[in-house]
Amino acid sequence: MTATYDAIVLGVGGMGSAALYELARRGRRVLGLEQYPLVHSRGSSHGHTRVIRQAYYEHPSYVPLVRRAYQRWYDLEQTTGRHLLTECGCLNIGPPDGGLVQGVRASAREHGLSVAELTAAEINHTYPAFRIPDGNVGILESGAGFLYVEDCVRAHIDAALALGATVHAEEPVVGWKVVGDTVEVRTARTTYHAARLVVTAGAWATQLLADIGVPLSVMRQVLLWFAPTDATLFRRDVFPVYLAETPTGAFYGLPAIDSRGHKAAQHYAAPELRDPDEIEWSPRSDDDTAVRAFFREYLPAADGPRTHTEVCMYTLTPDRHFVIDLHPHHRQVAVAAGFSGHGFKFASAVGEVLADLADAGRTALPIEMFRAGRFACHP
Repeated sequence: MTATYDAIVLGVGGMGSAALYELARRGRRVLGLEQYPLVHSRGSSHGHTRVIRQAYYEHPSYVPLVRRAYQRWYDLEQTTGRHLLTECGCLNIGPPDGGLVQGVRASAREHGLSVAELTAAEINHTYPAFRIPDGNVGILESGAGFLYVEDCVRAHIDAALALGATVHAEEPVVGWKVVGDTVEVRTARTTYHAARLVVTAGAWATQLLADIGVPLSVMRQVLLWFAPTDATLFRRDVFPVYLAETPTGAFYGLPAIDSRGHKAAQHYAAPELRDPDEIEWSPRSDDDTAVRAFFREYLPAADGPRTHTEVCMYTLTPDRHFVIDLHPHHRQVAVAAGFSGHGFKFASAVGEVLADLADAGRTALPIEMFRAGRFACHP
């Protein structure tokens, strides 16, 4: 038995749930297919919170897209009546000539963002939990915060369902192909047809999008929670979101917003893998070694008992920038992949972009930086 839709979305995580909602909002008959239970913990869209920030050190070209994402998150809050985004300052810490500080300055300067520079002594005075060594500076962005990641995915799914979308969970996709002017999707249960296909498969893009010419890899990412020695120092009214560039790596953390305490992690710390099936999902006793070393040097008040651990995945491109584009060989297919550990905050806008691409083959939102063709000459 086959079923026909205007569009099918493969993968209903952060990006796929947003695309599903945006297509349903436009009146499209849309099906979302997810291999796991909805809002699962075997991908990249779990772990309670994700940082959202505008002074984007990775590249100034991200700023217009993240500004649109803020608008769409607030729109989704209005639509669903759910609190999804909490505003909170973001403190960027590192050497004055390092990539983090220089990148934040560049984005703030180009886009007129409000930031304040602090010396190490000023950071330690303003935020007593920190012990930032001399030779570092901080740039505080006021227009930042964090998203409740699972709640965001649920909100997009529920809003899409309310508009008539169909979602099938625990139905793995076996494969897809273009047939004339349509797309055929085969699952473990049946076959579906649609005029358009949107592939937001996360780490499984390594398999489902193997032909787009983008060399993707996968990385294990561990999220850790700690009980601080003085929890009052980590309340949201006195402690910021932070990113820190250090000689031993990059680290980030958030205020303590529940009984689990302070959430922190190292960024880009694990080996790159070829396939999501290689990920070790069980927490290890040594998962906190690097983060505890960072705490001892920069944030000693956080170095308390480990209370909780979650494992997720990054899906990486070689340049650590996203891929959002039409399939290079099939214009009926829109793809989004390789969000490289910093993509979730953009999901509300990426869903809009993917709906644009599926509907019209183009978008007014700025995605030139994210074209798949930039890897055409990659070895």
